[in-house]
Amino acid sequence: MVTQNSGKLMENYNLIQKILHDILLSNRFIKKSLFEIEKIFYLKKSNLKVTNSNHLFITGLPRSGTTILLNFFYNTDKFTSLLYKNMPFVMSPNLFDKFNKEKKFEKKERPHKDGIYVDLNSPESFDEIFFSSFSEKEIINEFPNYLKLILLNSKNTRYLSKNNFNYKRIGLILSILPQSIFLLPFRDPIQHSKSLLMQHEHFLKLQNKNSFIKRYMNYLGHKEFGLLHKSWNEPIKYKNISHINYWLEQWYLFYSNLFSKFKENNNCYFVKYESLNSFGSNENISVKFDVKFNSNFKFNIKIRNINENFDIELLNKAKKLYSNMESYEINNSFLQNN
Repeated sequence: MVTQNSGKLMENYNLIQKILHDILLSNRFIKKSLFEIEKIFYLKKSNLKVTNSNHLFITGLPRSGTTILLNFFYNTDKFTSLLYKNMPFVMSPNLFDKFNKEKKFEKKERPHKDGIYVDLNSPESFDEIFFSSFSEKEIINEFPNYLKLILLNSKNTRYLSKNNFNYKRIGLILSILPQSIFLLPFRDPIQHSKSLLMQHEHFLKLQNKNSFIKRYMNYLGHKEFGLLHKSWNEPIKYKNISHINYWLEQWYLFYSNLFSKFKENNNCYFVKYESLNSFGSNENISVKFDVKFNSNFKFNIKIRNINENFDIELLNKAKKLYSNMESYEINNSFLQNN
């Protein structure tokens, strides 16, 4: 069965695996049909009430620590998430689960080349496939059913999602799951912009070398980098995606909007990338989320030299915004707001 070899990263998929991904993920009718079949066989087996659970959603710009936070929480064993082994059957996680019979998994560095290693049992952001398959009205009706199916064979009742596009639907998700919590990571603007630019250049090379990587990322809605890149906001002054000022302006526009909308929302918490090493040791946060973190975890916070010519005025505006977000950062504001 193809899924038994899907521990390979996407650039190493064989021809049959690529064809299977192309068939199952490129056609909305097929994706929705698989979901309907899944519901017929499994939905009636679940008595779980998902709408009042405190599920956890991590969303923000990529390269801000979203995957680190995902692994933080997943390793507490208090949450259930979609896993690499669910691909490409993300819409029917139970129906095809029996085909994944591998017992040994070799961790490999993910294509980002950022020091994060994954295997078939690693969590990842695949629920964008669900969201992109349905209208907003359908999402309201079907998202609770999807969570029931994901949580069906789990001892946990809380769903964990890392999806960099969920920032667009925070209000929608909270209208469906009002007890859910959103973590919104942010990072030093110039360092973050440099990281975004480097990742864009990296995926340009990968996608030009291997067209399947481009298709795969398109199926997942990953258009943050590479040949399919789409701006989060309409550029105002900088449109050259090969220059750091483009990414810096996108950073400012993205977080200005996010901060103004959600800084006072009691379900949303801003998390500073530079504070990730202290995140797991904060006892107040552990109590809030009813989890116990591995306090020995240490994340390598990279500080890069910035050699590009950047817009000083824009950077100063971004730094001021970054400072304002720090005052709402969960490590600083937790006790005051809770």
